[in-house]
Amino acid sequence: MWTNTQFTGTLGPGASDRWFTFNWLTAWHVVWYVMPISPQAGNPQVDWDVAVERANATQCTYWITVKNLTNQTVSFEARYAVLT
Repeated sequence: MWTNTQFTGTLGPGASDRWFTFNWLTAWHVVWYVMPISPQAGNPQVDWDVAVERANATQCTYWITVKNLTNQTVSFEARYAVLT
C-alpha cells in the first residue's frame, strides 16, 4: 500500500466542483479521500464522491466531486491510497 496527495483545491462557501485524474491502472484498488487543510480555525467540512470511468482495458479515470459544507472558503488536498 502507498499513499500520496494527487491535487489540491479551493472551494468557496457552499460551492462544489469536479476534478479528474487519469491513467490509473484498472488492476489497482484505489481509495480516494479529501482532507481540508484550511482554514486552521473552525471546523471545515467537505463531502466528496468518486466516479470511475474506464479508458481502456488497463487504464481508468477517477472523477472526484467535492462539496464545501461550510459558509467559509475551504482549501483541501485530494489524497489516495493504492491497495495492491
